[in-house]
Amino acid sequence: MDTLIILAAKYLYLLVILIALGWVYFKAKDKTVNIAKLIVVSFPLAYISAKTAGHFYYNARPFVVENIKPLISHAANNGFPSDHTLLSMTIASVIFVYHRKLGIFLAILSLATGYARIAAKIHHQIDVLAAAVIAIAAVYISVVFLKKLGVKIGR
Repeated sequence: MDTLIILAAKYLYLLVILIALGWVYFKAKDKTVNIAKLIVVSFPLAYISAKTAGHFYYNARPFVVENIKPLISHAANNGFPSDHTLLSMTIASVIFVYHRKLGIFLAILSLATGYARIAAKIHHQIDVLAAAVIAIAAVYISVVFLKKLGVKIGR
């Protein structure tokens, strides 16, 4: 079971990236420019929001608090919010805007990534939840902003 947790915690987010890239390349060629515009706005917004939140809220990693060895070696720094969950959930949210079923599937994989990182003792639940909320909010705000600029966003 530990091997599965380690694999998911370290690499599952890469599957999210690959699936999203494959979908954009093979299925959404006609929407690529607008998807790129959404990415260009939402990714920096998600990243800046997460770093700002992490600046105001420090959450020591579980292996530090519990004084145990994590399944994955990691620096004993702030775990809030989870970067892996933030990245994969931002991708899932962008895809959701264009393809709901695939977006939901990628969101499930993103949450599984977060859960694996919790199980590996390198994140708390609040780290993963906050990352998911920040990602979804960043994409939502980006959609509203781009629509106000006249960019055709969505299906």
